[in-house]
Amino acid sequence: MFPGAVDKGVMAEIRPNGTEDTVMAYAIDLKDRVDFKLSDPDGPRTSWARYIYGIALEMRKRGADVKGFNIAFAGDVPLGAGMSSSAAMESCFAFGLNDLFANGKISQWDMVLAGQATEHNYCGVNCGIMDQFASVFGKSGCLMRLDCRNREFEYFPFKPDGYRLVLLDSVVKHQLAGSPYNDRRRSCENVVKHIAAKHQEANFETLRDCTWEQLEEVKAEISEEDYRRAKFVLGEKDRVLGVCDALNEGDYERVGELMYQTHEGLSKDYEVSCEELDFLNDIAKENGVTGSRIMGGGFGGCTINLVRNDLYLQFVNDAKKRFNEKFGHEPKVYDVVIGDGSRKLC
Repeated sequence: MFPGAVDKGVMAEIRPNGTEDTVMAYAIDLKDRVDFKLSDPDGPRTSWARYIYGIALEMRKRGADVKGFNIAFAGDVPLGAGMSSSAAMESCFAFGLNDLFANGKISQWDMVLAGQATEHNYCGVNCGIMDQFASVFGKSGCLMRLDCRNREFEYFPFKPDGYRLVLLDSVVKHQLAGSPYNDRRRSCENVVKHIAAKHQEANFETLRDCTWEQLEEVKAEISEEDYRRAKFVLGEKDRVLGVCDALNEGDYERVGELMYQTHEGLSKDYEVSCEELDFLNDIAKENGVTGSRIMGGGFGGCTINLVRNDLYLQFVNDAKKRFNEKFGHEPKVYDVVIGDGSRKLC
């Protein structure tokens, strides 16, 4: 995985209120207040308040002596755009509670895991760790290569002079029947099972342990759909390594080529794109944009685009005009810069 933090986020002011477990929370942007007790086994019903409730309990499990507190927060992470607004909240709240109730002794990785556990245990989302990791470990001017298995990571320079990063938000989110992500996971697990049966001397856990040659060995035994899912995963593994080399060399044109390849794989092989995102990707190509791909989980949300400065206005104006003509509304435009993760501001 190759995440990075951006210069949008959530800001919170938190202070102890002298109680054992009463939390008084105010969402400034929503003009909504919720009070609850951490001892309440059900927690608050309001969805945004459950992130605060969950993080507080998960930080307690990791050694923070969290007592009652007051919190007010606001942010500029667009909601529903695939930009991980929930992870931004979790890392912000975890950092603040760590500072107030644990003297900063809870490790960054434990804050990442507290955010993931909040999603799993209190919000009903069985996510991985990438979004929380980016929100906690993000570093200005750097992208990160993350190994989710052993949690090793490395920073790579991202300082594209002469280019801009712009997100185009399709403002759509398709709700597909069934469980599309679970279906894709099952496809990949099925391929691994067939490969492992032919190589019993090896220890295959996921597709990352497999080679292209081994995938071809089982092609006739698996469905065409499972083959395409696995083909995308193996290709993405190679593309991540290619991006590492390109960033070290400052070759942003190569980075852009790999972005287009990833979008193609996500659209045609992994099938997590949609008409709107593919349309925005095509417009990027036609305008000479260096790189463009889906951002986030797909089925709606944003494309992320690496654009030369001299093409920026042409691209954005063309995308807004043509998207509006086809879909009846303009995409939202967000200029972003790779920035720092969670931190104390004062």
